Amino acid sequence: MPIAYYITHPQVQIDANVPVPEWGLSEIGRARALAMLEQPWVGSIRRVVSSAERKAIETAEILARQLGLTVEVRERMHENDRSATGYLPPPEFEAVADRFFANPHKSIRGWERAIDAQQRIVSEVEAVLDATVGGDIAFVGHGGVGTLLLLSLSNREISREADQPAGGGNYFAYDIGARRVVHGWRPIDGR
Repeated sequence: MPIAYYITHPQVQIDANVPVPEWGLSEIGRARALAMLEQPWVGSIRRVVSSAERKAIETAEILARQLGLTVEVRERMHENDRSATGYLPPPEFEAVADRFFANPHKSIRGWERAIDAQQRIVSEVEAVLDATVGGDIAFVGHGGVGTLLLLSLSNREISREADQPAGGGNYFAYDIGARRVVHGWRPIDGR
């Protein structure tokens, strides 16, 4: 049974003066990505597909290098578009994210609507899965769209109740053939 793993990048180096898609991994995030390589589920991965955002690519490159694979970058796997606000301090970000998930058909402060972000990530993942010939696959991306994907795969309404644990660096597993979620969010480093 081939498995798709959706992996979110771990902690990033936050810089309010740098556009969010250009943020890279922090030292803690890099250490967690390296610790992921010791997890038993990693060895079966035969394809690594990443969002084009720097933090996701850095995570995907760590994984791919260990497995002797190349990273396939998919532009449309990006996080929900929040460019209208850019960086928001954590309390403000969390409040806006709450509204984003609670009002999926509305743009909150100019952000991409949750329903549109969900349709985008689902169609990208399906396009990759349709072209996959056997073997496990890792998608490396972001918590917001990852949650929207998990909700869609679980046939659940958009809400924040399925959001990944804080800090990022989590994954869920999906049975490609049976089209069912094997398990929800778990930390990539097994902690």
